[in-house]
Amino acid sequence: MHEVSIMTEAVRMAVESAQAAGASRITGLRLRVGTLSGAVPEAMQFAWDVVRQNTMAATATLTIETVRAACWCATCQTEFECADFFNECPRCHNVSGELRRGRELDIASVEMN
Repeated sequence: MHEVSIMTEAVRMAVESAQAAGASRITGLRLRVGTLSGAVPEAMQFAWDVVRQNTMAATATLTIETVRAACWCATCQTEFECADFFNECPRCHNVSGELRRGRELDIASVEMN
């Protein structure tokens, strides 16, 4: 379960950011997770509940924003939602391998005080 290492690093980065800002605790962490990132949001939540203990984020909330995958069709200049890396354009039916979004795994914000 690589979500534990992902969340361990997210907590480390959030704590580092909070300490640099002179905060005494982290109250919330918001992540952006793409549907094709390979990370499972439910496993990330479970890992969060474990790795935040005994840190500045011990009482913080976790919000996970899902980023739907989208491909680009160069033929008809259309962006469309996709389920994988190579998909047929619903408009012109050409195959597109240009992924525009969906692989995100980012810290969007850290709330602290």
